[in-house]
Amino acid sequence: MLGSDAMRDKVYFLTDAHLGAGDDSLLREHQLCRFLDTIRGDARMLILLGDMFDFWFSYRHVVPRGYIRFLGKLAELADDGVELHFFVGNHDMWIFDYLEQQMNIVMHNEPEFMEIAGRHFLVGHGDGLGHLDRHYDRLRCIFRSRMNQRLLSMLPEWITFGIACGWSHRSRLSHGDDVARYLGDEREGIVIYCREQMLAVSIDYCVFGHRHTPLAREIVADNGAKSLYVNVGDWLVHRSYAVFSPSEGLRLCDWMQTADNSLSV
Repeated sequence: MLGSDAMRDKVYFLTDAHLGAGDDSLLREHQLCRFLDTIRGDARMLILLGDMFDFWFSYRHVVPRGYIRFLGKLAELADDGVELHFFVGNHDMWIFDYLEQQMNIVMHNEPEFMEIAGRHFLVGHGDGLGHLDRHYDRLRCIFRSRMNQRLLSMLPEWITFGIACGWSHRSRLSHGDDVARYLGDEREGIVIYCREQMLAVSIDYCVFGHRHTPLAREIVADNGAKSLYVNVGDWLVHRSYAVFSPSEGLRLCDWMQTADNSLSV
C-alpha cells in the first residue's frame, strides 16, 4: 500500500550496481528490486548516481537485453508519482533519452546543485572530477563527444557492445585497488571538486558515487565552509544506499544489515 503524500518525504540515493557485470548480476538485480519495493511507501524522490548498468548504449530502435526487472520497478515508481533522477556514470553515459521518454526520468550529464526540503545538495556520479587523471579527462571528452557517439551508433550492435563491454571490464580491473579505499582529501578528485564548489556556494550535503566506497565525513573548504560528504558506495559489493528525510537529515545505510537475504536465484 502506498503512503500518503505527507508520509512520502524521503529521498533515496543509489549508485554503481553495474548490472550485467559478474556472475551475480541477476541476484543483484533481484535484490535491487526488493529494495525498491520497500521504499514505495515513503519515497518522494529516487536519485540514481550512475553506473547502474555496466554498459548501456541506446540505439534509436534497439535497447540492451536484460534488466527488465529493474526497469520495471523504476517504471512502477514513476507511475506512483516518485520523482526519478539519473546522473549518468562513466559506464552508462550512452543512455541518452530512453529512460527519459519511457519513465520521465530527469537525466543529468554533470553534477548538479539541488535544493531538497530547504537543504542544499551537490549531487553527481563523480568520474573526472578534480582533474587528477589527465588521460581519463581526454578519454571522457572522446566518449561524450556527440560526433563520436553518432559514429558509434552506425556500427552493428554486436561490434559496439563487444568493444564497450571489453572496455568496461578493463576499466574495473584497472581501478580496482583505488576504488576499494579512501585516498585522503588531497587525492580524492570528488572531494577536491566539492571543496572548490564550497568556496562560492553554501552546500549542506555532497552526495556522489563512482568510488565504490561507502563513506560519510565532514569536509572543509579553504574558506572554512563545511559540508557532509557522502559517497553512497555501490550495490556491486556493499549493497549500500543513502536516504534523506527532513527530520533525520542524510544517512548512509547498509541494506544487508536489515534485509531478509534468503533469496537465491
